[in-house]
Amino acid sequence: MSASTTEKASSQRLRLGGDFSRLWWSAAVSSLGDGATIAAGPLLASRLTDDPRLIGAASVAFTAPFILFGIPAGLLVDRLDIRKMMVRVDIARAVLLAVLAVGILGGWGGLPLLYVCMFLLGVGEVLCRNAAQVLVPFITPKAGLSTANARIMAAQEAGTGFVGPLLGALMFGVAMALPFGVDAATFLCSAVLVSRIRRTRPIERGPDRAGVMSEMMAGAKWLFSHHLLRSLALVSCLINLAGNAMLAVLVVYSGKVLHLGPFGYGVLLACQAVGAVLASRFAPALTERLGREGALVATAVLITTSETVLAAVPSVYAAGAALAIFACGTVTWNVVVVVLRQTLVPQHLLGRANSVYRLVAWGGLPIGAAAGGIVAAEVGTRAVFGAGAVAMAVVAVALFVGARRQWITRAEQSTEQSAEQAPLPTDTN
Repeated sequence: MSASTTEKASSQRLRLGGDFSRLWWSAAVSSLGDGATIAAGPLLASRLTDDPRLIGAASVAFTAPFILFGIPAGLLVDRLDIRKMMVRVDIARAVLLAVLAVGILGGWGGLPLLYVCMFLLGVGEVLCRNAAQVLVPFITPKAGLSTANARIMAAQEAGTGFVGPLLGALMFGVAMALPFGVDAATFLCSAVLVSRIRRTRPIERGPDRAGVMSEMMAGAKWLFSHHLLRSLALVSCLINLAGNAMLAVLVVYSGKVLHLGPFGYGVLLACQAVGAVLASRFAPALTERLGREGALVATAVLITTSETVLAAVPSVYAAGAALAIFACGTVTWNVVVVVLRQTLVPQHLLGRANSVYRLVAWGGLPIGAAAGGIVAAEVGTRAVFGAGAVAMAVVAVALFVGARRQWITRAEQSTEQSAEQAPLPTDTN
């Protein structure tokens, strides 16, 4: 069994192909720069103000587009050439970060410019994250989806949570503008790599003006009629709310409670990435061993544990371990639910259904960031972690009940039966 599994994994690796390699390298390079910005953004905000609410506002600005532009972004992804769109968005983000770097050097890069840049970067993130997940099934075989998604997540987490933050914290200490300039360069490299991808999804004929709204809502109607994916979207919202509340005040906690400087903050983020990379490496095998229902329960338990440790143990080592555990849970969750969306959602609706899922799931990000800043200012950062632990304990119990009922297995069987009974499609999309 073990040898068969290893042989199968090796075969999948060979079949992922050159286009996937280019997409992977694009994710790896741009995530490296993003990691620098993730560390440098809060550090810049903390240099400009000591108000936790204003520091958390940078995270709110970045995540607000997930709510405001989620559904329109899905329509664009379903109607445009994914490859060309990703290239143009990467170039636009490179220009935006270059402006921020110049503003910092020129002395006019204050909080307003930081908020505007974070907001527009969030718009680009909504488009490109959705587009990349829609593109993966068209450039990799179905049997390799778990491996492909796990590898992309590993590259993203290694860049955004490990190498990038360490470099970002170091570069910020040298010059505050440097991490943002490096991130701009990585987006240009990403644009070149994506432009070399040969295969892409066929472009559908765009809707007329009278049908735009109905086209946008088609994904929402499909998703909310699907009990499993609708429930997972709501649970993802709660996870993101608790997790982003924690991350939004982490820079304050690391400075005021743990007494760490910029480099120490980068090391904390690196601990989170170590857990994420390990999870992305072993998540497919763990999911196969526990089943998808069991894997999701395990993720909720891990996240609950991480929030509890942060709230109860004010120690640098405990914080590092907690962040690693938190990342293990979130990455395993993502590997499971992304593959479910890619396999259960009809391909012609994948962009729109994906965007609606993200609209619900990522809607917890700005709410969590804002709530975390407010609670930290009024009560303290450890209260934020305690509230997150309670919320995630409730989620773990709910997932355990769903696992007992085998809700994922039953949903997949229902989808297969519906596909067998449905008439053959008349389009080629």
